[in-house]
Amino acid sequence: MFLFAICSFGFVQAQETITGTVTDGEMPLPGVNVLVKGTSNGTVTDFDGNYSLNDVPSDGILVFSFVGYTQQEISINGRVTINATMQVDTDALSEVVVIGYGNVERRDATGAVSTVSSEEFNQGVISSPEELIQGKTAGLQVTTSSGEPGAGVNIRIRGTTSVRGGNNPLFVVDGIPLAGDEVSAGGNDVGFGSSSAKNPLNFLNPSDIESMSVLKDASATAIYGSRGANGVVIITTKDGRGDRGRINYSTNLGIATPANEFDLLNREEFLDAAESFGGNREDLDFEGNTDWQDEITRSAFSQIHNLSYSNSYNNGNYRISGNYTDQNGIIENSSMERLTGRLNITHRLFNDKLKLNLQSTIARVNDERAPISDNAGAQGDLLGTAYFANPTYPADPEFSPGGDFINPLALLKYNQDKAETDRVLLNLSADYKILPELSAKIALGYDESDSYRGAALSGDIMGVGSGVPGNGRGYINEINSSNRLMELTVNYEKQFENSKFTALAGYSFQDFSRSGINVSGFGFSTGDMDAMIDELQAGRDAVEGAISGSYQQYGYTGEDIFVNRLFPEISTDNVANPGNIATSAIAGDTFDITDELQSFFTRINYELADKYLFTATLRADGSTRFGGNNKYGYFPSGAFAWQMGDEDFIPDAISTLKLRLGYGVTGNQEIPYNQYQQRERWAGFGINNGGGIDAPGTTLVSFANPNLQWEETSQSNIGIDYGFMNDRLSGSLDFYYKNTTDLLIQVFSAQPSPQPFVFQNLDANIINKGVEFAIDYDIIQQEDLYWNFGFNIAYNDNMVEDFDGVIDTGGISGQGLTGAFAQRLVGGQPLFSYFLREFAGFDETGQSIYPNGDVQQFLGKSALPTTNLGISTSVQYLNWDLSAFLTGQFGHYIYNNTENAFFTAGAIGNGRNVTQNVIGNGESNLNAPDVSTRFLEKGDFLRMQNLTLGYNFNIAEESLLNTLRLSLTGQNLFVITDYTGLDPEVDTNKALNNVPSAGIDYTAYPRPTTVTFGLNASF
Repeated sequence: MFLFAICSFGFVQAQETITGTVTDGEMPLPGVNVLVKGTSNGTVTDFDGNYSLNDVPSDGILVFSFVGYTQQEISINGRVTINATMQVDTDALSEVVVIGYGNVERRDATGAVSTVSSEEFNQGVISSPEELIQGKTAGLQVTTSSGEPGAGVNIRIRGTTSVRGGNNPLFVVDGIPLAGDEVSAGGNDVGFGSSSAKNPLNFLNPSDIESMSVLKDASATAIYGSRGANGVVIITTKDGRGDRGRINYSTNLGIATPANEFDLLNREEFLDAAESFGGNREDLDFEGNTDWQDEITRSAFSQIHNLSYSNSYNNGNYRISGNYTDQNGIIENSSMERLTGRLNITHRLFNDKLKLNLQSTIARVNDERAPISDNAGAQGDLLGTAYFANPTYPADPEFSPGGDFINPLALLKYNQDKAETDRVLLNLSADYKILPELSAKIALGYDESDSYRGAALSGDIMGVGSGVPGNGRGYINEINSSNRLMELTVNYEKQFENSKFTALAGYSFQDFSRSGINVSGFGFSTGDMDAMIDELQAGRDAVEGAISGSYQQYGYTGEDIFVNRLFPEISTDNVANPGNIATSAIAGDTFDITDELQSFFTRINYELADKYLFTATLRADGSTRFGGNNKYGYFPSGAFAWQMGDEDFIPDAISTLKLRLGYGVTGNQEIPYNQYQQRERWAGFGINNGGGIDAPGTTLVSFANPNLQWEETSQSNIGIDYGFMNDRLSGSLDFYYKNTTDLLIQVFSAQPSPQPFVFQNLDANIINKGVEFAIDYDIIQQEDLYWNFGFNIAYNDNMVEDFDGVIDTGGISGQGLTGAFAQRLVGGQPLFSYFLREFAGFDETGQSIYPNGDVQQFLGKSALPTTNLGISTSVQYLNWDLSAFLTGQFGHYIYNNTENAFFTAGAIGNGRNVTQNVIGNGESNLNAPDVSTRFLEKGDFLRMQNLTLGYNFNIAEESLLNTLRLSLTGQNLFVITDYTGLDPEVDTNKALNNVPSAGIDYTAYPRPTTVTFGLNASF
């Protein structure tokens, strides 16, 4: 009977069937692993979170596990129905760090990597991804060039390393390295200067981004070889993991107003001042009383809408989302409209051995631009004319001041500039587990953008140069950019008794194509801007339709058409006039280039005793941008990390203590297409002020230099990660040293010479050395109250060494300032060092005093900030939360080109308005506004970047809603600075000698203060 009872009990155990449902507390979870502990008997939950498991002992234990959730064990105790609620494992999620071609647990990372998750992103009206992480990590400097919607952003990771080769980091979106080129069409000069293209990352919807990882040192970036010298930013988008049929909707409604304005003279002040400088009061009084800054600015409304659906099922997950953004600028006739769609899918096959991934984005970005330029002349653009316009002019766009003055309202009325950019980004990958330790992955990426920009300045406008009045000018600019990627990687991972070995080997091929055309028109039959662009497009179609074969350029002036060809041989042909062309002159210039990059790379990681970590990386890049003597570059790195916190001699109060050591070499190949061979093309041309076209001849655009090679940056890094009280207080401290050599730059030859310039590797070093410190502290951790404080600061010292040459840069614009410059590149000075006359006030005659004479000299002042910091704090009490974020830059100087060009006594003597500080400063109206330290100011600032107040509603279980949150966000609420311009965070590109500038402020688009109401709901 005893033996029978034992057998019967065992039989009952074996026949037990357990069922149940697994949820996350709100919704069922599909794909959860359910396993009988100590056995291989298991299953996964279905689409509705249900599971059924046979042959379970009644005294067994069920183990529930799912990626991103805490594993839990539940004793059966004779039950046949067991439901489980999974808890999100926030610690595990925060421990995952995305690196190049994979991810690692944070404790296993050997390089300097910072990850910012979506919960930590900056809030409010965000145009592009870079703004999400501004000030969030030490060593990362994000500078928006202006306050224009979608404006370009300059990003520096651990300083500025290059002169000409580009300094922005490499962006990798879901595994696809982006080209980094401008994808929106730039603007030609229709009479008030040209304008730059917009931010190429504007096509990404910030709401789709899950995290952004910043790879800072060479041991982390060397896996990207020739494109990693400026650091790497890896963007990971959201997927559907952990959701079951979840709908999320969010909206932001914002209003933006100018944060600052110039303190210009009003009507009476202007007339009094003009009279005191010898002007005729009656001649200058046009009986108006106009605040021109108010006339061209506005309170701008913006709206952002995001809708997504995410779902998980037994063998995968997916997420589909859409975004509509309509961001109006505070300057009239400026806006950015974005419409995006994204689909991310993951599906597993063959017992999870094969995993297929698709990440895809399609976007349309519509940009409307006000007539604002980086290089407007003495007549000024919209901002310049508004700053110096006589306040007695009437606020009437039809009013003509006469002479070379332009009515700002006429510029708004008679100028139109719109661009449309379509972009598609696709990444398809297949990952197959060949053996338990071995897997292979193939990834195919495709990135294409098409941009069309049409601009017109009506002939109805008066006072503009370039022959515009009575004729009109129009431009069409088109750019097609494509980027194709094929990558094959193999991963091997082996766990030993006391160690772990992983290896990655890969091959990558990527090509970058860029083509387009710039078409200009003159002499239109209408003054309507829409009709002008249509007329120019029709004329262009007629001209191009009359041309057979390939061509580089063409020109039409009402008679025949000349065509400049490069293939099959250089020639100029004439083609008969096709007729029915309303525009009197049309000129077109095409371009078409392709670069290729082939790479082999490997990375080896070895972990010993879970405390000693070793990483070695090598990448070989071959690029068509370099000659046969240096086609390939080789970029190695090595790193070591020691988990000191796991040693017995470390006190228990220290929860994390890791030492990191790293060294590596990375490269930079960002130069124009094929600068190592001698190439010839037709010179640039355009339509002159009389509507004629002078057919150009050929010119050499590059010269033979087969020894041209990669720009290389070597970097050493020593870092410590620390944590106390179970990482309640945590942070990092890093020291680095970067040396950039073989600088890629265009050098002008000493004349006489058979070639005017050549691209070469400059014999010089650019040194960046610095320290980064970050701390994060959960001050209060209670059930109803939570308070966190975070602080990061970075100091960087930049210096040019071992350079014997001299290169002037930092061009200055304004009347009488043609050819003027403010910066010079030489050895022994930082990049973008100011080279100026020293100003010491005015003498008794009102003339400038230069103690050292009319000689420019170095002053030990640079446009590069030495210190960047970010301060953040957040408080949560019950359902309320409040977060604040401040950012700052220090140790740099700004050249106020706007003041130099417009706000001097000579300006008011010529009938132009000025700021209040010009009156009574002792300057004579005959004084020349020379380039000097008079207009050089400290750029230090501390900005209240974001302040957000939010409330999370309690939702009843039977409600349709799962979550509901309301928020109120203020952006750019105040700036603490001594800079007298509109904003100290500015970077108008004033390139000279093909060297970009930094720290020059010239009629930059004003930065707004924005208040946003937000709503976020999930169903």
